[in-house]
Amino acid sequence: MKWLDSRVESARDHLALDEAMLMAAENTGSGEVIRVWEFSKRVVIAGRSTKIAQEIDVEFCNKSGVEILRRCSGGASVVGGPGCLMYSIVLSLEHNPLLRKIDYAHQFVMSRVFSAVHNQVSQISLCGICDLAWKGRKFSGNSLRVHRDHLLYHGTILYNFDLGFLHRCLKFAPRQPEYRQGRDHYDFVTNVPINQNTLCADLCSQFEAFESNDLDEYRCFMQQIRLDRYDRSDWHWRH
Repeated sequence: MKWLDSRVESARDHLALDEAMLMAAENTGSGEVIRVWEFSKRVVIAGRSTKIAQEIDVEFCNKSGVEILRRCSGGASVVGGPGCLMYSIVLSLEHNPLLRKIDYAHQFVMSRVFSAVHNQVSQISLCGICDLAWKGRKFSGNSLRVHRDHLLYHGTILYNFDLGFLHRCLKFAPRQPEYRQGRDHYDFVTNVPINQNTLCADLCSQFEAFESNDLDEYRCFMQQIRLDRYDRSDWHWRH
């Protein structure tokens, strides 16, 4: 697996790059890849099928100058930005056919993310389908998108984020895991005390990734995906 040290700034470019990694693997054989990164400024990212008005406080986001975008994978809305580490992984279904089973795919990735975080923090647990929690409070949410021969798995790790701001951006979630027990966002989520650089190295180690600085093989896909999807308001606001 390659480790992509991606240097992009725009939130739309980050979303396009995730999808470009998947499409390049499908169409050019670019192979498995991982990148660990952060949005440069605060942004709300809706899931592929999210009904924005149900999950996101649009009025507050507009007043705060926070962009609302939509990603290609499922799951609930998240708030990203400095202090929220992101990771994105493309895996081959040909190399590991068991990944076609969604439960196995979650277990395969999350067991490795768990181990990487656990190197720094104890008392963490895997909760719900694919959440990580510290002392019963969520600090990591994850989602995936499956294509023909590869899957994209990506997620968040809160380590130094403004939880009050997150609470203001998101409404009470319409779908909740049992362990949430009706808590609002402020009481349900937490930052986990990790060093993000150490975690980046540990994640790459868990997935046996080596360094690759070649962003060029994804640029054409990124540009086309932005035109087709992430530069279009009818994509972001379709639900």
